[in-house]
Amino acid sequence: MTDKDFDDNEVRPGEEGSEASASGPDAQDGTDNPTGAESAEGGDAEPFGEAVDELTIDDILGTAQNSDAAAEDAKLADLESTLLSDLKRLQAEYANYRRRTEEQRQVEIDRAKGEVAKGLLPVLDDLDRAEKHGDLEAGSAFALIAEKLRGVVERLGVVSYGAAGDAFDPQQHEAVFQQPTPGTSESTILEVVETGYRLGDVELRPAKVVVAVPAD
Repeated sequence: MTDKDFDDNEVRPGEEGSEASASGPDAQDGTDNPTGAESAEGGDAEPFGEAVDELTIDDILGTAQNSDAAAEDAKLADLESTLLSDLKRLQAEYANYRRRTEEQRQVEIDRAKGEVAKGLLPVLDDLDRAEKHGDLEAGSAFALIAEKLRGVVERLGVVSYGAAGDAFDPQQHEAVFQQPTPGTSESTILEVVETGYRLGDVELRPAKVVVAVPAD
């Protein structure tokens, strides 16, 4: 009888596994429910998504970036304006420097030409006296030399002034003698003693003249 009771109360391996298998899903259904967890997570995700839309984080960050970009653009615009102003100032300074250099260069050229021309003025005076005395016969060697020399002086830009009958100008003419002349209403050049010469606006030598003045 003892053996029979032991056999009745003995737990067989197959039965213990069956009970474990039967109780397993029930326990899991009561404690861990993946479907329920997923539902809970899904339920929490929707309110979180609505909160993000209300905060508009992207808009706030975008606004901050736009402000920084606008400030940077303003700095670049100011820098560009400053550089452009500096460039214009440098261009104006260079243009003025170039103009002054050209003017000074022309002054130096005229001065050099004037020095050369001044050295030739006595020779031109001798040619004028020779011409008055009839020593420069047309076609003679002396006349050809005089013509070439006067051509060189003209190419330098030297011009002569002062002729009989011109109005007397004390700024250009030097009166060596005044002769009262009947019928003369204003001072005029009666005779040129020494021809005047100028180079551009520079007077190389004033004309020395005899001036006819009204008679008393």
